[in-house]
Formats: sequence, C-alpha cells, structure tokens
Amino acid sequence: MLEETRQTQVIIAALNEELGIGSTVSELKGQLYNPKILVVDGNSQDETAKIAKNEGAEVIYQDGKGKGNAITTAIKNLNSNTDFVIFTDADHTYPAEHIPLMLKILEENPDVGMVLGSRLDGLPEETAWKGMFHFGNKLLAFAHNTFNGVELNDPLTGLRAVRADIIRGWTAKSKGFDIEVELNHQVERSGYKIIEIPIRYRQRLGKKKLGMKHGFTILKRIMLETIN
Repeated sequence: MLEETRQTQVIIAALNEELGIGSTVSELKGQLYNPKILVVDGNSQDETAKIAKNEGAEVIYQDGKGKGNAITTAIKNLNSNTDFVIFTDADHTYPAEHIPLMLKILEENPDVGMVLGSRLDGLPEETAWKGMFHFGNKLLAFAHNTFNGVELNDPLTGLRAVRADIIRGWTAKSKGFDIEVELNHQVERSGYKIIEIPIRYRQRLGKKKLGMKHGFTILKRIMLETIN
C-alpha cells in the first residue's frame, strides 16, 4: 500500500455496475493509503450506489447522461486540497495495483501531467481484449495519433492519473465515451507530457456498454479536437 505524501482523489463514473463496483472500490482501498473515492452514479437501476456506499465510497448523482457528463460532475466536486486525480472504471477491468507506480511518476516528474495505463502495451486477458473491441481501439488510436499529433498507444484507456490543477475548473465538452480524447488534449494544451505504462486488463464484470455507435462519437471528437 502506498502511503501518499499528497492528496489523491479517485473518480469512478458508474451506471448499473453492481457486479463490479464493490470489487473495484475494495481493491482501490487495498492499494492506496486512505483514498478518497468518489462514485458518480448515472441514476442506476440496480444496487450500484448502495454497494459503493457500503464499501466506503462517496456517491453523488449526475443530472445528465454519459461518462463525459459524469466526469464533469465529479470535477466540480473535487476536494480543494486534491493534488492528483485517479480515473478508473467501475467494472473491475483495471487492476488498482498499477496506480502506485502512476502516482510515483507524477511525484517524481513535474513535467508529466498525466500517466495512462496502456492496455495495448500490457498483458490483457484473452477474453477481455479481442475481436472488434481490440480492432476498434487500434483503429481509433491510429486516427487519434494521425490527426491530433498526441502520440499515444492507448489514448482511450480508462485508467489515468492526472494532476488536479490541470482539470480543476475544467468543463468538458464531451458527454460520453469521447471524454478520454478531450482529456488528452486538455493535458497537452496545458504544457505537460503524457506518459504510458503497460497494465493488465481484465474481463469486465457485467454487460459491456461500449458499442460501434460510441466509436463514431469518439472519432468525431478526434476530428473536433484537431480543428480546435
């Protein structure tokens, strides 16, 4: 467990994730020293919020819809003394064991604004990273790097550690899964580097929400960020 010298806050956007949220929060508590965990619930129809609260997370509810909207809601509720923010998913796909290294990189490198957990460089479970999901992520990564000039192997990863000052007061334009693309540009435009580390990636607990229509939304955001 990492005994942090700075204040870290974890943000988790969740919608109907009762199968994964408990394990996700519990694992975070096992890897971080006295973590402040904020779950933004998208008005789930299951026990997501109740389970998160029982595990010791703070739960707030978003007024809008989508992951981007949830993250904007969370940013508005950042603690004033937060130094670093961790973004992760509620479905138990991202192992919390990688987070201490991500925070260490931020601590030791003041020119680095964000550290990403790269699924494409790591050792994903075969059932978690296959077929159209794998191909789609590689295709969008190619588009991201070609048009935006932000060279990343896995620009859409959901596991991120970022300096709080970069996003404090930031209102994202993205409402859905395109939020990662916009966040990459927010960090770059703030004058910081982005570092990637390889991570394990697990089979999600519960039903996958990301589909082809979301891929088009992400591609649109890539193009919009190119011209802005």
